[in-house]
Order: sequence, then C-alpha cells, then structure tokens
Amino acid sequence: MKKDTILITGATKGLGRALSYQLARKNRTLILIGRSEDLLLELARDLKAQGVTVFTYTVDLTEIEKLESLVQTILTDVGSVDAIINNAGFGLFEFATETLRATTTNMFQLNVLAMMELNCLLIPGLIKQTNKTHIINIGSLAGKIATPKATSYAATKHAVIGYSNALRLELKATNVAVTTVNLGPMKTSFFKTADESGYYEQAVEKIMLTPEKVATKIDQLLYTNKRELNLPLWMSIGSKLHAIFPRTLEFIMQGAFNKK
Repeated sequence: MKKDTILITGATKGLGRALSYQLARKNRTLILIGRSEDLLLELARDLKAQGVTVFTYTVDLTEIEKLESLVQTILTDVGSVDAIINNAGFGLFEFATETLRATTTNMFQLNVLAMMELNCLLIPGLIKQTNKTHIINIGSLAGKIATPKATSYAATKHAVIGYSNALRLELKATNVAVTTVNLGPMKTSFFKTADESGYYEQAVEKIMLTPEKVATKIDQLLYTNKRELNLPLWMSIGSKLHAIFPRTLEFIMQGAFNKK
C-alpha cells in the first residue's frame, strides 16, 4: 500500500470528519485543517490512538492572505503533500435579494477563493512528486442544477466546477489528477446553517447521502483519473438531462426545486 500524505480542509465535521476516519491508514499522514481548535485536537487524539500520523492546523480559510504562510508551515512540518481534498464550505438558503453582500463574499472566499489559493500554492510541489498526486474539489450538484433560494451557493459551486474543469486541462500533461465531487443533499450539519428552520432537511431526509458512504467513494477514486464523482446517481442523471432539456426538467421538477 502506498505511503502518502493527504490534506483535508473542513476536517472536523460532516464529510471532512468522515474522510479523516476513512483515510486514516497507519501508513498515511493526515493534514487536518479546520476553524475549531478543540474539535481538531479531539479528532487528532482519536486518530493518533489508532496509530495514524496527524498534523492539525487551526485557521479561518476566509483569511486568504494567511494561506501562503499556512502552506509554508505545512511543508516545513510535513515535507510534501500527495493529495488535497478541498472540502471546507458553507451555504445559505435565501433569495438573492435577501442575501447580504457580506454573506456572499464570505461564501465565495471559503467555497472558491480559499480552494483556488491552496491549490495554487500546493500544485508546484504536487508536480515535483514522482508518484501520482491528486486534487479533489468538493463541488455540488447545485453547481449543475441551480434552484431557488440558493443563488449565491449555486454560483460558488458553478465556480468550483468551472475552475476544476480548466485546472484539469492545464495539468493534463503532469502527474496531478483533478476530480470534482458533486453531491446532492447529505446528512451533515450543513443544513443547520443553510436552513435554520429545518424544513428542507426534513423534506429530503429520506434521500440524503451519508458522509461515510461518500468518504468511501472518495477513498476508492484517490489517485485515479476520474473526472467527476456525482452522487446520488439519480440526481447525476437529472443533471445530465437538465443540460440537454433545461426548460423541460425545470418544469417537471419545479415542486422539488421549491422545497426550500
């Protein structure tokens, strides 16, 4: 089994936490980034008890100007990185006219700009590796099928997908693979922020993905050339139909689109 080092942002909750456990093999080094020092240290203690080598970094990724120093510290501490999983992000279900400029700015800073900056800072090291390396950007099926009350969030995830597609082409001749993971509703604390009423989460509870299932799928595609992972399958099919028949699908699915 290959010895490697994997960086995960947004590591303390939801998918990030599930990935931390799923990828915690004894010959791997995990670099975990999050905003909560207490949660990071708790997670690291548990993983270290299983024999995993873990480095933790408490940082607010929206402070873009601090990321260069962060990466320099990581490379000094760890040496090199083999895979980056850009998982940190948040959303808010509000109409466009009701969304504060500060909210949209923060969403773009975390969901898009921090991801782009981290990748930019780490790509030179990834290319220098003799082995296969990987960038995995967590997008969303909202970036393929936009719905009401998700204007800013959908815009950030459109940006993640567009950026990833261009980056993949730029790095095609290198050893760096680029994969976008686009997910439908997942049972995490995401909805506690996105929809404080709890209505949407209750409405889609039966079709929600679990972080553990998604983490397993991501583990399986590591260091492959898979372009995208879209889950669940039926929503992935819907996104492809939407690309061909947008007006028709929006008419058929308007009830589901308005569940927020």
